[in-house]
Amino acid sequence: MKNASGDVIYVGKAKNLRNRLNSYFYRESDTVKTRVLVSNVAGIDVIVTDSEIEALLLEQTLIKKHRPRYNVSLRDDKSYPYIGLSDHPHFPRFFYHRGAKKRGLKYFGPYPSAGSVRKTLQFIQKVFQVRQCEDAYFRNRSRPCLQYQIKRCTGPCVGLINEQDYQHDIDMSVSLLTGKNQGVISQLVDEMNEAAESLDYEKAAKVRDQIATLKRVTEKQYVSGHKGNTDVIASYLGGGQACVHVFLIRNGINLGGKAFYPKVPENVISSEVLYAFVTQFYAHNEVPEEILTSEPLLEKSLIEEVLSKRASVPVTIKHRTRGERTRWLEMAEENARMSLETRLSSRSGIAQRLDALRRLLKKEEIPERLECFDISHTMGEGTVASCVVFNLEGPAKQEYRRFNIEGITKGDDYAAMQQALERRYLRQLKESAPLPDIILIDGGKGQLNVAQGVMDDLQIEAVELVGVAKGPERKAGEELLIFDRGKKEMRLQSDSEALHLIQQIRDEAHRFAITGHRARRAKARNQSPLEQIPGVGAKRRQKLLAHFGGFQQIEKAGREELATVPGISKQLAATIYDELHRLKN
Repeated sequence: MKNASGDVIYVGKAKNLRNRLNSYFYRESDTVKTRVLVSNVAGIDVIVTDSEIEALLLEQTLIKKHRPRYNVSLRDDKSYPYIGLSDHPHFPRFFYHRGAKKRGLKYFGPYPSAGSVRKTLQFIQKVFQVRQCEDAYFRNRSRPCLQYQIKRCTGPCVGLINEQDYQHDIDMSVSLLTGKNQGVISQLVDEMNEAAESLDYEKAAKVRDQIATLKRVTEKQYVSGHKGNTDVIASYLGGGQACVHVFLIRNGINLGGKAFYPKVPENVISSEVLYAFVTQFYAHNEVPEEILTSEPLLEKSLIEEVLSKRASVPVTIKHRTRGERTRWLEMAEENARMSLETRLSSRSGIAQRLDALRRLLKKEEIPERLECFDISHTMGEGTVASCVVFNLEGPAKQEYRRFNIEGITKGDDYAAMQQALERRYLRQLKESAPLPDIILIDGGKGQLNVAQGVMDDLQIEAVELVGVAKGPERKAGEELLIFDRGKKEMRLQSDSEALHLIQQIRDEAHRFAITGHRARRAKARNQSPLEQIPGVGAKRRQKLLAHFGGFQQIEKAGREELATVPGISKQLAATIYDELHRLKN
C-alpha cells in the first residue's frame, strides 16, 4: 500500500487478497491503526507468489527494504556474535567473531552480545589457559607475554607446553562450550585423582582449582534437565514503544539475553509485534529447535514450517509451558518490561547519547560500558592517572579508580598512560572483571598508539579505542576524535549527542585526575623529606631537629656531625646524608 507521494506505507500478505482488502475498505475497522492506515492509502501494488511460505518470506524482505510506517519493523537486524576456533595446525586459538563464517573453522554460540562473548573467552582463558592472541603476534614471540605471567596462557609460543597437552586443553574448552559441563568436571576429577595417586600434587592442585572454578560458574549458567537449543521471547508495549527480550539457551547453558526495540506504528498490539519480530529476526539469525513466546503467535504453523526448512530440523513454537519453562517466560517478560521502562525514563539522556555514539562508531550494539583515562601532573610532579566508568545509567562512581604513577621520567605522559592501562587491565583480567566496550583516551595519536599497544600485549579484543584530542585553541566542541587504530579522524558538530557524551566522560576523567593529583602534591609538600628515609622514625626526627634547630641545618650537616646525635649510628648517619643529597639532586 502506497500513499499519495508513492511511498510504501504498509506491506501485508494473505491467502485471499480480495477478502483481506475487503476487511480494510468495505467495513469499519475495530482498530485505530487500520483506520488511519486506510485514510492514507492512495494506491496498491500486488505480487502473486506460488505459496504462502514464499509470500511470508517476500513480506519480510519488503518490510526490511522499505521500512513502511504502519508495519512493525525490526531495526536492529545485525547478526549475533560467536566464539571461533582457528585452524592453526599445532596451537589453535579462540577468538571473537561476528559476520559470515569461514569454511573449515568451528564456531560456538550465538551469544547475545559482545560482552557475553568476552566473559566466556575470559572464563576459558582462566580455566584452561588456551591462547587467544593473533597468529602474527604468536609467531614473533621470543619470550612469554603478560598472559603467561598472569596464568592466562601456557606459553605455546615459546614451547612451554607440548602439542598433546595443549590439544587436551582445547578439547576440554570445546566440551565446555558445547554444554558438556558435567562430562568436563568428571574427567577433571579423574585426572586430579590420578595425579594425586602419582604423587604429582602440583598438578592435582591445579586441576582441583579448575574444578572449583568450573562448578562455581556453571552453577549460575547451567539449566537443569535441558539439553537442546531454545529461544525465549517476550514483548512489552508502553509509551508508544515496544521492547522484545530474547533469552538464548544453548546445550543446557543460559547464555543471557538481549533487548530489541522494533519500530512500531501507533495502537499496535503485542501479538503483531511478536509475529513481526519472529519472522524478521530469524531471517538472519540461527534458528533453535524450540521457541517459547509470551503469548500465542499469529500464523504459528506457517512460521514453524518456514523455520523448519531454514534450520533443516523440526522447529516448534510454544506459548503454553510448565515448570521451568514458565519461569523462563516470566523472566523474559520482566526483563522486557524493565528494559522498556528504563529506556523511556532516560530517553532524552544517557541512552540516547549512547545510541548516537553507537551510530558514530558503526557498532553493532549500544555500548554498555565506557572507560576513560586522563593524566594529571605539575611539571612532572605528583603524576596521577584517572579511570572513570560510565554505563547505561551514567557515571558508575563506585568503579572509578586512580593510579599514582611511579618509576617514569617526569612529564612522560606516554609512559604514564601505559602504566595506568597495564595496571588497570592486568587486574581486570586476573579478577575476570568486566571489560569496557569503548575506551576513551584523553590525547592524540601518540597516547592512542600507546593504548593500542597495551591492548595488543594483553590480547584484549572487541574493545574500541577512541582518542579525544583537543582542538587548536583547546575549546570545547573542537575536539578531534581518532579511532580505528588511528586510521580515522573526525570532528563532530557542536550539537552532536555523541560528542556531548564524550565531553561529559572526558571532563569527568579530567576532574577525577586533577583532584587526585592536587591531593598527592599537597601531601608531598606537607611531608618532611626525613619521613622518606628508612630507619628514621618520629623519635629520631625529633632528636635531629632539636639538635640542629631545623631541617636546613640537618641538610648542611656532614656524616660525622649527624652521627653525634644520640640514637643515630654512623651507618644511619651515612644513610641520612646520602638520601637527603639524593632527594636534593
